[in-house]
Amino acid sequence: MATTGLPASISSDLSRVTESLQMLAPRWNVWVLLTLSEKPLRYRGIKNALHWLPNGQLHPRLGKLVDSGLLERTEFEPNDVLYGLSVRGRELLPVLGVIAAWGDKHLEKETVLDPATGHRVPKAMPRAQDIKDTITLIAPRQASPILWALRIRGASSAKALSATAMPDRHLTNVYEPLNRLTDDYLVARNDEGRFELTAAGRDLAPVYLALSAWAAGSPVTRAAHHPVWAPAPPPSQARPGTWATTAPRIPTAPTTPPRGAWTPGGLFSHSTAVRPAGTAPTGGRTR
Repeated sequence: MATTGLPASISSDLSRVTESLQMLAPRWNVWVLLTLSEKPLRYRGIKNALHWLPNGQLHPRLGKLVDSGLLERTEFEPNDVLYGLSVRGRELLPVLGVIAAWGDKHLEKETVLDPATGHRVPKAMPRAQDIKDTITLIAPRQASPILWALRIRGASSAKALSATAMPDRHLTNVYEPLNRLTDDYLVARNDEGRFELTAAGRDLAPVYLALSAWAAGSPVTRAAHHPVWAPAPPPSQARPGTWATTAPRIPTAPTTPPRGAWTPGGLFSHSTAVRPAGTAPTGGRTR
């Protein structure tokens, strides 16, 4: 478990979430999982569905996902093997839907010409790509600890974030992940020079709620109960903060339900709402 300055219970939760992200982060893992979301397939069936996957990369991915407990492998004969989602793998599908919804809303997209209207509109992206691109932003080792620290502390200095998210490392080590999160529009610097979550960063609440529930083996429907990312209680019900020496300042998480929950058959395409022209980017890199 990574060392943080967070309370032990929160640090353990964060560690499970980070491990879950590391499990999903390797290239093509998400594509394989969604390919098997409808039914088990033999190796040739998976290869046909992911025909663009370079030779020699599919078999290692399948082996890793079996080892991680997300896939089950049934061997009938040496050259006749069936792969399917395990119970844990099936339980992960709603979580992937929440991650895809964040990516669809916040990741910038290239535009294409709509022949019907003659206007340029955001290019539809495969759900697997939305999930993969989102995970790429928050999977690096120090990214989630910094985001969680900002969620708890509110606007903070780099020194305070270093002491909270990575207390076992030198202060200067916080700047690289912090700058990366700033470049990805998840963190911004306010007029006082302190760092704080952007709207896109705060909108990660449903993602972390779902990941936390799944990592703990709980139903995703119970994800709303979380000491960091759950919506703040009304002022009359708020309890005094006990974290470190400062009462936690937890901004209210979005109340709008996540869009685009995962449905079978939606792997390679999905509809994308046209965003108003001229609006500021909301996060992530242009794809």
